[in-house]
Amino acid sequence: MILDGKKDLKQNELIMRLNGLIWRSEMNHKRILHFLILTISCILLISCSSSPTGRTQMILKSEVALEQEGARQFRKLRESLPLVRDPVIIDYVACVTNAIVDVVEGDSANLYWELAVVDQPDVNAYVLPGGKIVVNTGILTMATNQDQLAAVIGHEVAHVTARHANERASRAAITGVGVDIAAIILGGGYRNQTQGAREALSTGAVLGLLNPFSRLQESEADIIGIEYMAKAGFDPRESVELWKKMNAKNSSKIPEYLSTHPSGETRIDDLIAQYPSSLEYYNNAKSDGLRPSCDP
Repeated sequence: MILDGKKDLKQNELIMRLNGLIWRSEMNHKRILHFLILTISCILLISCSSSPTGRTQMILKSEVALEQEGARQFRKLRESLPLVRDPVIIDYVACVTNAIVDVVEGDSANLYWELAVVDQPDVNAYVLPGGKIVVNTGILTMATNQDQLAAVIGHEVAHVTARHANERASRAAITGVGVDIAAIILGGGYRNQTQGAREALSTGAVLGLLNPFSRLQESEADIIGIEYMAKAGFDPRESVELWKKMNAKNSSKIPEYLSTHPSGETRIDDLIAQYPSSLEYYNNAKSDGLRPSCDP
C-alpha cells in the first residue's frame, strides 16, 4: 500500500484550520459574554438607588415619562369611571389625602397630586405614577373612620414616594417581561386580597419572578404609609384594626406565595412591629397640635 503524503498533509492542515476557527469562535463567544456581563453590571451600578426605608432599588426608567403616562391614564379613568358627586364624601377623602400629602418630603412633595373618588363597591384603592390616587367608595365600608382611611391613603402615597412603579417597570425591562401602565397600577391590595386579582402580568411571570417583588413593595408601602399617617396626626393603631376587618371579610384565603400581596396576618404583624416608631411620630404630632378633623 502506498501512502499519499501530500493528501495526508492537506487533511492535517484542514483539521488544524478548523480547530483554529472553533477556538476563535469560542473565544469570541466568551468575549461577548464577558462584555454583556460587564454591561449589565455597569447598568445595575449606575441605576442603583435607595427607597425611603434604605432598601436598594434598581431604577432604569424615566420618572418624567412614567408621570406623563400616569397623568394620561388618570384622565382616561376620570372620563370612563363613575365619579362620586356627593361633596361630603369628596371633601372627607380629600381632607385625609391632603393631610397625608402635606407630610411628604423630598421631590415627591412637589408632584401634582390628584384624587378621584369613584362610585364603585369594590373594596379597593390604587395609585398611578405621578401621584394620581383613585379611591373606590367600597373602601369606605371597611375604613370606617378617618384614621383607617389614612392607613389606606398613606399606603398609596408610599408607593409613589418609594418609586415602586419605576422599580417594577425597570425589573420587567431587565427580565424581558413586557409591562404597560396597567401592570404598574399599584394598589393597596384591598381588592386583590379578597379576590386574588393578578391580571396585570402573565401567570408565568407572576408566579415565577415578579410576585415576591410585588409583596416586597406592598410590605414596604405599609411601613412607609404608617409613618406618614402617624406624622399627619392619625392614630397608627387603626391600621391594624382595618386589617383585622379585611381578614374577617376575606373568604378566598389565597396562599401567600400565590398572591401579589402579603397575607393579612403578615401585614398585621408587620404593622404592629412599627408601633414604637409610629406611635412616637403620632404623639409628636399631637404635641404639635396636629390632629386632622376629617370625619363627616
